[in-house]
Amino acid sequence: MQWLSLGTAVLNQTPLDWDGNQDRILQAIAAARAAGVTVLCLPELCITGYGCEDAFLAANTRRQAWRVLHAVLPATHGMIVCVGLPLLYQNALYNTAALLVDGRIAGFAAKQHLAGDGIHYEPRWFKPWPAELQTRFSASDLEDYTQVSADAAENARTTGEPAGYPLGDLLFDIGGVRIGFEICEDAWVANRPGARHALRGADVILNPSASHFAFGKDEIRQRFVLEGSRAFGVSYLYANLLGNEAGRAIYDGGAMIASGGKMLAIGPQFSFADMRLTAAYADLDATRQSRAASGSYQPQLRLDDDDCVRAPFDWPRLAVPRPAVIPPLPWPNAVDKEEEFTHALTLGLFDYLRKSRSRGFVISLSGGADSSALACLVGLMARLGVRELGHAGFVQKLAYVPGIEQCATTADLTKKLLTCVYQATQNSGPVTLEAARRVAAAVGANFLLFDVDPVVRQYIALVEEGLGRTLTWQTDDIALQNIQARVRSPSVWLVANLQNALLLATSNRSEAAVGYATMDGDTSGGLSPLAGIDKHFLRHWLRWLESSGPVGAGPIPELRYVNQQAPTAELRPPEQAQTDEGDLMPYDLLDAIEKAAIRDKRNPLETFLCVEGPFAQYDRRQLAAWVERFFRLWCRNQWKRERYAPSFHLDDENLDPKTWCRFPILNGGFEAGLRELDSQ
Repeated sequence: MQWLSLGTAVLNQTPLDWDGNQDRILQAIAAARAAGVTVLCLPELCITGYGCEDAFLAANTRRQAWRVLHAVLPATHGMIVCVGLPLLYQNALYNTAALLVDGRIAGFAAKQHLAGDGIHYEPRWFKPWPAELQTRFSASDLEDYTQVSADAAENARTTGEPAGYPLGDLLFDIGGVRIGFEICEDAWVANRPGARHALRGADVILNPSASHFAFGKDEIRQRFVLEGSRAFGVSYLYANLLGNEAGRAIYDGGAMIASGGKMLAIGPQFSFADMRLTAAYADLDATRQSRAASGSYQPQLRLDDDDCVRAPFDWPRLAVPRPAVIPPLPWPNAVDKEEEFTHALTLGLFDYLRKSRSRGFVISLSGGADSSALACLVGLMARLGVRELGHAGFVQKLAYVPGIEQCATTADLTKKLLTCVYQATQNSGPVTLEAARRVAAAVGANFLLFDVDPVVRQYIALVEEGLGRTLTWQTDDIALQNIQARVRSPSVWLVANLQNALLLATSNRSEAAVGYATMDGDTSGGLSPLAGIDKHFLRHWLRWLESSGPVGAGPIPELRYVNQQAPTAELRPPEQAQTDEGDLMPYDLLDAIEKAAIRDKRNPLETFLCVEGPFAQYDRRQLAAWVERFFRLWCRNQWKRERYAPSFHLDDENLDPKTWCRFPILNGGFEAGLRELDSQ
């Protein structure tokens, strides 16, 4: 048997953080070396960061990436390591993975299929590399001529090849073991490059990826990794990004190693660490034998095999594999949507906090579902982070926060990082106040109680005097509701500013869809973590958190004070018994209409037909009226969605107009479709 010692590492990188990104790459290489790994795959564009946006087009970005590439080269002696960076060739930019072999650059594999849908915009910056095309680039193709010329000359001297580096759709023969690439999206398409590599005798395929988190997505990744290893008859290495890299997208990590259709190792998801290594041993003889025994395998024979990049390498001979000692996470990888949501949001909040250098979070805690969910998520962030990193490790990551080193317990950390403010008006009731107090105490937050009703009355009196009339609920309902929500914004912003903390907006996706939110009121904040999730699921998650909770953290029973209420904005007088669903429609129905109308792009009549069966308990005319209400509110409120604070991407039902769901602010309002619905 000839064993290959393989490793993948997930990295929590930050766009344009040259020193930090370099350090984390070196940490991964050092950890792999200590674990006896010979081949190490790192994530896509890990040198620059994946989310550089238009900064990819800056010449300095490419210069710095080239500098970091050469800074990590010496650490790869005796190893084979792939790192990702952008590369300019003939005035076009390509997304590439550099294969570093024993301290030298063997060549650059270029991405062939660019992600240009959903939250991805790669074709804005990069060009797709043509299949089966190989070339070489020289010093004149890069900006830093002096450094590149010296590197190219040294490469030519040591390998005897022409000056420059191989670039393109490459297969590498490294000491007799053939290595090919599929870069992220390359593996998601029907015409996978791995199929061509397999026909040319590939033994190993590396997949450096930046695949954002979405509910249930990891199962799809596992399928194409397993199937790639089986169908291609190779060992397959998959390395993903980790954490909240650039603000909106969360990367769950989850590295994988498979061989011959069997999963050898799966790395942890949602880690709070900077880097996590996954390692395994693969039997090279076994994958080669499986292809030799396959009657359908017909290798692509070429008399001239010059397009295969060759580099010498002394492979270690491992008679008996030694298992790598890699500490696991203190919880299993998330498989349920509730667990996925918990770990994605807590990791997203933690990285946003520390990468923005904020000193904590402030929440306007109403005692309702949305704000209570945010308070619980911040509390869970501290619990899960300390459980994985240890108290000292968690504190070290937030060492810039003054006084955090004095926090002796997880409860102290939460109190340091979270302030909740209940802001009462004359329409606020004892039930929501009690719920807010209980939740804040349960998660260990600071709790402040403000009476903002005098300010509300002052604004109303000011406007009444100016207009020369009295404002009443019969004539001025919406305005009188909105002023209460808006009055709460300046005071909670003041608290956040005084603490140099991040104010979290509390609106959810269901409210964003129909504009059921007050601009400069409950939408106030620097980050809107819940704007990517629907209210129906959020209420389900709160009930789950009350009774079960995530592995490693447990339940929060005090949420019963929230869950026993009907969601309400509490902006009308108590005798009107205001509820959110009374103002809008049942939340589960709103979610179903949103999916049909916005995600699936159906017209009003088609949307009605989609929900008529599942919601047959409602009168058909009432159901049609709710469908009409949704479409009218959707069309009127695009301007609100444009103004929401950045939110986290969680699934393909996102409404964020900056990354996913674009819609014109001014539009015809589906009038023709609504007439068709009415006629039926």
